[in-house]
Amino acid sequence: MRPQTRFLSSALAVVLTVSAVVAAGVLPASAAPTAPVNKYVALGDSYAAGQGGGGYTGSCLQSPNGYPALLDAVKGTNLLRNVSCSSATTIDVISTQLSALNRGTTLVTLTVGGNDLNVAGVAAACATADVATCGAAISSAGALLYSGELQARLAATYAQVAVAAPNARVIVTGYPILFAPSANPLINQVNSATVSLNQTIQGVVAQAQAARPNASIGYVDVSAAFVGHAIGDADSWVNFAGPDAFHPTPAGYQAYAAAIRAVL
Repeated sequence: MRPQTRFLSSALAVVLTVSAVVAAGVLPASAAPTAPVNKYVALGDSYAAGQGGGGYTGSCLQSPNGYPALLDAVKGTNLLRNVSCSSATTIDVISTQLSALNRGTTLVTLTVGGNDLNVAGVAAACATADVATCGAAISSAGALLYSGELQARLAATYAQVAVAAPNARVIVTGYPILFAPSANPLINQVNSATVSLNQTIQGVVAQAQAARPNASIGYVDVSAAFVGHAIGDADSWVNFAGPDAFHPTPAGYQAYAAAIRAVL
């Protein structure tokens, strides 16, 4: 066989082989790009831990119904560490939780600030209808809130989270309004204080973003999700009695997780 004939025969054999592979549907396809997985760490207080959700593990009252566990079940999010703890304040987050972060962390959630003001204690005091006790509790919380002390604590916390996890997206959440609108002025004072707390958190997050334009930090409001589901509503997502009083129910934590997922 002449060289040219041998070349044409070889080429024809290659074409026929490839055609057969294609027809059989076994031609290797290019791999689809793999979506990045969020390397997730949860920080914060009892609302971050999931107190009120039940089924607790450990003294920090972390619940499998809390929003960190719910987010861990979402495809593309891998909860590496959950160091949130019931009763934690901003000072506790800085002193005991930041060690869970590192340069490999790509997602951080944080709910904190309520314990600095003793929000649950204020709610409990005002739910008793004892005007003097309620007034004293609100006055104490207001002194920290309106003096600028809480803003300073929050700012320091966010700054140190950014240093400990420089490549992470940081999602800071607020708190639900605990009580349905009421004719009781004490209840309305508690709700107003919670609104002020959320506004303070949101404002400090905005300042942190402005101060560090390359940093990824954002605020997630959850109060709208709890409208119609506060204490006093027919379908409340907030516990009212017992050791979990003034913390969300499992349905409330589903609302938290949904609000966070909406911005991921």
